[in-house]
Amino acid sequence: MGILTDDMKRVVRQQRMGFMATVCPDGSPNLSPKGTATIWDDDHLVFADLGSPVTIENLSHNPACEINVLDTFLRKGYRFKGTAEILTGGDLFDEIEDAFTTGSHGIRRSGLPAKRYVLITVNKSAPVISPGYTPGKTEESMREEWTDYWAEIQKTNS
Repeated sequence: MGILTDDMKRVVRQQRMGFMATVCPDGSPNLSPKGTATIWDDDHLVFADLGSPVTIENLSHNPACEINVLDTFLRKGYRFKGTAEILTGGDLFDEIEDAFTTGSHGIRRSGLPAKRYVLITVNKSAPVISPGYTPGKTEESMREEWTDYWAEIQKTNS
């Protein structure tokens, strides 16, 4: 059995947006959204590089990274620490590209061409839970609160 549980896989596949932290050459952090972040297998996450030059540059010097994926309404999710491998060709690149193109392997189809794919070997994971979960607060009440919030935002922006 791999490090990624069924619930972790569910959250990542449903949310499809992760925030990836890498380390810049000067030691400062870099945080970048990854809208194609998804599950590859029981031990790996993957994303298509659609335009992440700083992330790719940082990973080429230091493959250590972390991706956080959260359910916006439940205010819960997971953090995944690991090491990244930048794929620019070869059998695994082709297999991942096919999965993103066709929607196979449990990956949602992406019509955008990727320059590279980044495969992250997850070596540590942990839940992320909002401190808003005070005693008595349930997932149902949290979802209701944030659904109302986002509906109000949508009305305001319309």
